[in-house]
Amino acid sequence: MQLPRLSQFTLLLALTMAAHAPAQANTYPAKPITLVVPYTVGGGTDVLARLAAQELSASLGQTVIVMNRPGVDGIVGTDSVAKAAPDGYTLLVGPSGPMTINPALYKSLPYSMDDFIPISNIGRLPFFVTVPAKLPVDSLSELVEYAKQKPDDVTYASSATPFRLATELLKQETGTEFLAIPYKSSAESVNAVVSGLVTMTIADAPPVVGMARGNKLKVLAYTNDTRSKSLPDVPTTAEAGYPNLQAATFVGLFAPTGTPQEIVDKLQNVIQQAVRKPEMQERFLMIGVEPVGSSSAEFAEEVKSYAQRWARVAEAANIQPQ
Repeated sequence: MQLPRLSQFTLLLALTMAAHAPAQANTYPAKPITLVVPYTVGGGTDVLARLAAQELSASLGQTVIVMNRPGVDGIVGTDSVAKAAPDGYTLLVGPSGPMTINPALYKSLPYSMDDFIPISNIGRLPFFVTVPAKLPVDSLSELVEYAKQKPDDVTYASSATPFRLATELLKQETGTEFLAIPYKSSAESVNAVVSGLVTMTIADAPPVVGMARGNKLKVLAYTNDTRSKSLPDVPTTAEAGYPNLQAATFVGLFAPTGTPQEIVDKLQNVIQQAVRKPEMQERFLMIGVEPVGSSSAEFAEEVKSYAQRWARVAEAANIQPQ
């Protein structure tokens, strides 16, 4: 039977697209890839993005550019990727803030998780509770007592949303109050602690570890159930007497929704292979990052779990979405 001319065209188009998808993956990448980091240079997300860029470039044989696009709790950079062409050439190195915390803090966002395909969780970063070297406290319990004695004088350096909500969790667990002083990144927050401009900050490992090893600040606790291999002398929050004070961020790779599955699979495999390399794991641990390298499906479940947990913390803190 002769198909109508329109049906012939539709069938031909479908066959062409089906044949094109594997071919696109086989030739990918044919041009430089851009990794968008929604925060400034120097924080944990930026550090991991640059490590990921090196591995992707070496494995794929193509230039990989890291582009920092900070602004409004990571919204600016995250939204730029949500609206990018789903061709694998613009990817997000996404921390948990824009993905799992912003939905609890903002009434409306220009993007949603439906705009992204989680590719792989590169690494997990529990946090450190830090104070200036000259502050007269040497433990988390002493910081809590200090804050209760001087409730009008204690401040914390506030940057990305994961650190803000981790501080809210600390306040809930310890019955303390700290006035927030805003900074653009965890690196700037840590520098504020080193300079004595604030009482404390909670931050990820990359900007903390070097300062701690140089005795430029005190690290009172690690928000994890096991000690950090980067700073093994620092007690966990459970060891410090606050077992419910556990918090971490992830740094993962995301693609815009609509990116061909073959490209997602290729990127996932590169990240997983990179994270499993002994030399890469050593580099991660040196800067306080727990290597993960999850599959796309596993990472999607992690993102959901993080979002649910931080929504509960925000609700308990009575944070009203802006």
